[in-house]
Amino acid sequence: MPARPLSLILPLLALPALIGCSGEKTPQPLPPIGDAALKAVAEKPGVNRERLARAVDALFTDGDMAETRAVLVLKDGRIVAERYAPGYHENTRFVSWSMAKTVTGVMIGMLVADGRLRLDEGVPIPAWQRPGDPRGEITLRHLMQMRSGLRHVETSDPAYEADTVRMLFLDGRDNMAAYAEAQPLEAEPGKQWEYSSATSVILADLAARVLTTSQDPAERARVVSDYLKTRIFEPLGMKSMVAEFDAAGTLIGGSLIHGTLRDWGRFGEFLREGGAVRGAQLVPSAWIDFMTEPSPGNRGYGAQLWLNRPQPDGPALWAGLGPQVFSMNGHVGQFVVVDRQSGVIVVRLGKTDDAGHDPVRAGIVRIIQLYR
Repeated sequence: MPARPLSLILPLLALPALIGCSGEKTPQPLPPIGDAALKAVAEKPGVNRERLARAVDALFTDGDMAETRAVLVLKDGRIVAERYAPGYHENTRFVSWSMAKTVTGVMIGMLVADGRLRLDEGVPIPAWQRPGDPRGEITLRHLMQMRSGLRHVETSDPAYEADTVRMLFLDGRDNMAAYAEAQPLEAEPGKQWEYSSATSVILADLAARVLTTSQDPAERARVVSDYLKTRIFEPLGMKSMVAEFDAAGTLIGGSLIHGTLRDWGRFGEFLREGGAVRGAQLVPSAWIDFMTEPSPGNRGYGAQLWLNRPQPDGPALWAGLGPQVFSMNGHVGQFVVVDRQSGVIVVRLGKTDDAGHDPVRAGIVRIIQLYR
């Protein structure tokens, strides 16, 4: 065998040294997973157990997430992870904030199915039905899709100038529907999308109006509470749910319904199943289809539900997951995220400034991606 030239051999001998000096670092092993993190995950979650435990753990321990109070992960209706921060447990009721809008939207769908309301007709609000009042053109569809055209300021600086704060806590709090329904039009009904907690209060008022003719606050609250209980909460096994009403007996349907982590998960699973539970169709599947169809003016919103499509002022909320995802989103970081592709639901409840939601959403995306 002929000898190889030295000029060819020397570069080969130098390769190990060159590789060692390349600047690439050997990946460091991950620190051991804590017992609490691992115990929060089922023995057979359908994916690597440790990876799921780490993804859930990050929502509690990563400083950018502050503060996560509870997380639930469901796969095809089965709990595969459940964890609480100290001071919270499976019987703790968590406030919905704007996740309540989706509950209100489902209730409205049931009233439509019952024949008490019609989607594309003017709504039975006496003040709007006076001759010449342009608000008489507002339909139930407009309200459901945040396209009423009513003047509204959701947030402001200072906060007390926002209609949402005034309606919930200041001059409108005793009769929220009256405050919301008194607003003039700022756009032609159906022509402009604008997120509005007042819209959901109007929907809640409509529920009371079609369920009773009484103006007695106690009676209005009773009939709506009974309807929610018998048509939604009891069939779904959501035994913890408590809805708040204002002094006029109107459900605070955009903001204040309380429930446990598992019960919020049950509601998410109900939506994933197209409005059915254990094979029983509680609301027509066509209504859930309507709620998950893009609203004109904002393809990232449906009907009292957020969709994973680009927002008018930015990207989709759940980057990398695609349009099979929709979510219930609440103030300071309440999320019920439903992925119809993988059959996974993630519920995250806590208190994170609205400006800091990106890391939380990214953490939820990482959990769902484990099942993709």
